[in-house]
Amino acid sequence: MGHVRAFAVTVLALAVLGVPAGLVWSLIAPRAPYAITGDGPVLADPSTQTLIAADGWYAVVTGVPALACAVVAWNLARTRRLEVLLGLAAGGGIAAFVTLWVGTTFTLGTVTVEAQAIGPGVKVVAGALELTAKGVLVTWPLLAVGLYGTMEAIVAYRESPLRRPYGEIERL
Repeated sequence: MGHVRAFAVTVLALAVLGVPAGLVWSLIAPRAPYAITGDGPVLADPSTQTLIAADGWYAVVTGVPALACAVVAWNLARTRRLEVLLGLAAGGGIAAFVTLWVGTTFTLGTVTVEAQAIGPGVKVVAGALELTAKGVLVTWPLLAVGLYGTMEAIVAYRESPLRRPYGEIERL
């Protein structure tokens, strides 16, 4: 039963952390400018980098807690290493989607847009926050599992009997 509990607690803790991460992403990520035309909204500035910047901010906002979660989980999981590792993978994936949902659903902060002059009478508005590079969704689980595994490998190497030199005799 302890195996399931360690996994479930890890998954739930990470999923809950997705909410503040989504709010932070909504607060700091830029939004692309759109011009309202008779045909509907169109990207006001085709050379804008805000779509890429929003993806970058998503990677940062999910990467930092992923690394923190890995360190905390590794320090707390003394006997349930595998369950916590699997929980980091599953919980990180869920947290990434929760972050995406919260960030795209709620708009926080002042939203301003800048665009090149389009023409007189054309209204420019901020577009909705979106994730254009879907590959950054793996940032949270990938970094969390990667750092956790790295810390585990370092400790396993230090404790390995194979690490001792060949001529060394064990002292009892």
